[in-house]
Amino acid sequence: MNSRSFATPVIQDREAMEEFADVLSDRAPEVERDVARLKNLGADREVTADLFRAIHNIKGDAALCKFQIGVLLAHPIESLMSRFRDGEFPFSDLLAELILLSIDRLELATDATLGGKSLEPLQLEQLLQGLEEISQAPAERIDPLAADLIEAVTGFRPISGNTTAPAPRPLPQQTSAPEGPDEDLEFFRSLALQFESRSPLFKGRTARILRLAQETNRIAGSPVDAQQLEAAVYMHDVGMMLLPESVWLKVGRMSDEEKQILRNHPGFAAGLLQRIPGWDAAASMVAQHHEMYDGGGYPLALKHEEITPGAKILSIVDAFEAVMLKHIHRGKNRSVLRAIAEINAGNKQFAPEWIGPFNAVIRKTLENA
Repeated sequence: MNSRSFATPVIQDREAMEEFADVLSDRAPEVERDVARLKNLGADREVTADLFRAIHNIKGDAALCKFQIGVLLAHPIESLMSRFRDGEFPFSDLLAELILLSIDRLELATDATLGGKSLEPLQLEQLLQGLEEISQAPAERIDPLAADLIEAVTGFRPISGNTTAPAPRPLPQQTSAPEGPDEDLEFFRSLALQFESRSPLFKGRTARILRLAQETNRIAGSPVDAQQLEAAVYMHDVGMMLLPESVWLKVGRMSDEEKQILRNHPGFAAGLLQRIPGWDAAASMVAQHHEMYDGGGYPLALKHEEITPGAKILSIVDAFEAVMLKHIHRGKNRSVLRAIAEINAGNKQFAPEWIGPFNAVIRKTLENA
């Protein structure tokens, strides 16, 4: 495939491609499960066979729907698994991370292809070339080459050991009766915690998002009012509670009708803030936190400078939390490294002036983990 084919692949059979996307969403958790088991068990014959079979099936499914990118991504992983099965090298953390990153990229490429979006931000050509080199490299070179490739594709040097999200720092507790804006913030926080209580998957999300938003703003020189940003963090998803739970608590793909219903939640929460004096800036952040830098967001398809800075921060940290949450139902925590790589791959979705500060926060998180 040439470079243009990587950026804008042609769908040969849309129905088959949509079926591949559905099957891939089922096979990806199998890969994650088997990778986790191999990291714990080492060279287990049965688990190795399961993982090899899952990768082989992904390759076959991609071939059937003529999605060449899927074939090219799966083939070198299949070769590596064959060599591992033959005892040439151990199953390392870096090899595991590279396999999962590749499957993540395939899922993103599949969704982008079906959505008619460019695949250029995914750096697939570089990933494929690196995978081919690694699949043929001497055993002692596999881990160093894997580390280099992960850094080249994600922008982050992998750190040995655990890269799952660390526990969030607790939110500060008030020691005296709140007054004025602080009293409002405490009320907003109570609503956020009510939202959290609707699902065990949401536990701690308010603290995580608040920390990421505050530190991103701080690293950038605090151009966004801290109190308004804090209020926006607390309130941005409160509107979800006014929607049917069958929609916003759904696991798996949503229908077009369900997506349309979900798009109402920013307006509900922003409307609540607008009716409380002094929180207009926070209301704008909440109303716009699903707008995108390229104009592809909702509800107003705003772009660039039309979006308030606080909303740009909230958009990034909320998306990062969503990416991490997406994989919890698969039985494992999403790697911070792969989650931030997914955020960086959406370079037209998020404001570039805020990606740098956010990356700095994540880099510090990884170093301290």
